[in-house]
Formats: sequence, structure tokens, C-alpha cells
Amino acid sequence: MGLALNGCGAYNFSGASTGTAESFQVNFFQNLADQSPGSTFEPQLDRDFTIALQDLIASLTSLTLTNSNGDLLYEGEIIEYRVAPMTATANQTAAQNRLTMTVQVRFYNKTKEEVDFDRRFSFFYDFDASQLLESVKSEAHEVLFERITQDIFNASLADW
Repeated sequence: MGLALNGCGAYNFSGASTGTAESFQVNFFQNLADQSPGSTFEPQLDRDFTIALQDLIASLTSLTLTNSNGDLLYEGEIIEYRVAPMTATANQTAAQNRLTMTVQVRFYNKTKEEVDFDRRFSFFYDFDASQLLESVKSEAHEVLFERITQDIFNASLADW
């Protein structure tokens, strides 16, 4: 006895619905964080984030990464990269700092234009105020990239 599956689009174990799309393109996410008051410019953040988004989509779908004319297009800017004190000690000094990263994303789906969007994605990483950002940056970026890229993926391809 056979089992027939019928659906509308290609699915995989990530829950992604790529429809009839065969390729995706992730344009370079320019770092414009230094234009936001209180934000700082982090060298290589733009390159590293762009690669993280490309890698996530490639690993969770069967889509082909292309440099131009992709069926799915991701583009945008890093608009915030800020460290701010979060909690204070009895001496009114910071006990914990929060690194926040925000990305403005425009998503275009040539095969299903009604799902296009232009929105912000943001996440944070808290660390002890006695630590310098430089000492936690690698772990912080891993956490930030994982969460923000997953949120972008879910918004664009998760068909729940």
C-alpha cells in the first residue's frame, strides 16, 4: 500500500516552503549602524552577517545561491549595533551590558510577490559589565546572527 503526498510547493525538514523558487540571492548588508545615535561601527560585521544569512538559507533549503537574478532576494542594512548598560549595582555602576543589533530587511519573492516584506529584525546579547565587548564579541555575534538570521528565514520561508 502506497502513501501519496500532495502539496503546493517544495518542503523540507526545516518547515521551509520555497514554492517554485529555485534560487536565492543575498545582497551585501551594508553596515549603517554608525548613522544611528548611540550605535558604533563594527568592522566586518556587514560581511559576516551577509555570509551567515547565505549559509543559513543554503543549509535549510535546496535553493541555489546566486549573485544575480535570484527567485528570492534578501537585501538590507545593519542599522543598529549598540552597547548599553542594563542593570546597576548598589554603587550605581553597570552590572550587565546589552549588545543590540538591528537589521532592516527587504525580501522579494519573484514567484509569490504577496509575501514580500520590508521590516526590522533585532536581537540582543547580555554580558557582564566587567567584560569588554572585545572579549565576548565572537560569542555575541554567533548568538545575534543565529537568532536574527533564523527570524528572517522564518518570516520569509516558514509556511506555518
